[in-house]
Formats: sequence, C-alpha cells, structure tokens
Amino acid sequence: MEITLTQEQDCVVLALSGRMDATTTGDFDEKAQAALQEGHRRILVDLAELEYMSSAGLRSLLSLAKAMKNGGGHLCFCSLQPMVAEVFRISGFDRMLAVYAERAEGLAALRVSGE
Repeated sequence: MEITLTQEQDCVVLALSGRMDATTTGDFDEKAQAALQEGHRRILVDLAELEYMSSAGLRSLLSLAKAMKNGGGHLCFCSLQPMVAEVFRISGFDRMLAVYAERAEGLAALRVSGE
C-alpha cells in the first residue's frame, strides 16, 4: 500500500492506494499517529486508489476514528471504490463514519465541522 500525506488548507489528506491488509496497516497507523501528534484535527482519508481492504484495515480505520473523536478531531472518508464501499457497507462503517463521494465534499464537510 502506498500512502500520500498532503495538507489542503487546514485539513490533512491521507490518500491510500493498493491493498490495506495486515501487512500494510502498520504504515497507515504510523502516518495517522504522526498527523495526530503534530496537532492535526481534521483528517480526510481518500480511498480513490485503494483496491482492497481486509478486516485488519477496518480495525485500523476504527482505531483512528476513536483517536480523532477522543481528541476532539474530525475525520471523514471519500472516493470509495466499489469493493471497499461494499466492505464499508457490510461492516456498518458507512453508517458509523462520515463518507463522501468526492474529495471536495469531504474537505468542505471537515471545514464546516471544525468551525
């Protein structure tokens, strides 16, 4: 899995590509924790290029969601590919987490939620 971290205005974007499974979630956890430790409280996870997500990936995302909530931050997801969207639907993550069709929508929601 490849992870690209960028900052768009006052939001951090973590763009994932490839496969998120037990062998790659550690990298994601490290990048996400680094963003939290740097004080970022608005994070968008862009899944446009993520082809596969295992239960380990779901656990990693849930861990980030809990950390963001406990720290008073805001988190959302965008651009889910069909397979990843199905995993979110089956697991109920699409009802627990903020999911947007496009990056711009997610960024707009983060800016509003942080005001």
